[in-house]
Amino acid sequence: MSSPPARKVAIVTGSGTGVGAATALQLAQRGYNVLINYSRSEAEARASEAACRAAGADTLCLQADVADDAGCRALAAAAIARWQRIDALVNNAGVTTFSGAANWDAIDAEVFQRIVGVNAMGTFQMVRACAPHLAEARGAIVNVSSVAGSLGVGSSVPYIASKGAVNSMTLYFARALAPHVRVNAVCPGLITTRWFVDGMGREAFDKIVATNEKTTPLQTACSPEDVADAIVWLIDGARTTTGELLLLDSGRHLGMPAPLPR
Repeated sequence: MSSPPARKVAIVTGSGTGVGAATALQLAQRGYNVLINYSRSEAEARASEAACRAAGADTLCLQADVADDAGCRALAAAAIARWQRIDALVNNAGVTTFSGAANWDAIDAEVFQRIVGVNAMGTFQMVRACAPHLAEARGAIVNVSSVAGSLGVGSSVPYIASKGAVNSMTLYFARALAPHVRVNAVCPGLITTRWFVDGMGREAFDKIVATNEKTTPLQTACSPEDVADAIVWLIDGARTTTGELLLLDSGRHLGMPAPLPR
């Protein structure tokens, strides 16, 4: 008798909470083993790991700051040591400051470099660490970017700059790693996660959700599960899609909806 095929393997950075946790769980439910990564939220990451295990996945839960190249290489090495393959990489880890969109004086060099270091350099370092294994598996990369990188709006200037860099690198990697690895990005707008609530405060968050519901064509904001749906589709279902920057902004990029003809 032939042995059953080995489960595929995914690394999801920043997967203790929010979009990362939702993505890890959906991949586990689709038959992937999952490496859960966190930088500070260990309790939440352990809960994410438990949910993935309950879905049938074998898991690793590892602390690493993706701004540190050694940490990125350690994540890739741990996945290979445990499962001997990497089929998918989701670059989800990200940081920002919510004080620097209008108040530029709140941004110093350390803040700017930290945001770019995690969001942009971390994406590059994770791709570099995983690329040979992804190529061997003919796998896929999904970078979690933002409409900030496409529309030039967002929580802070360094965040906008970092996500613009992620978008540009997505196009570069899609060319550089073809035909063996597909590389795409999702670009959400507002997401109903703790990350936004903690950064803005509940009152400001509720106001921006209400505004989003009034001014976008679809009159809604993304949930973590909405973003995870798109990520998993780009990994598992979009066989001929690479170099795509998928906007998940409820149509915000279209502007105000046009009135219906009378």
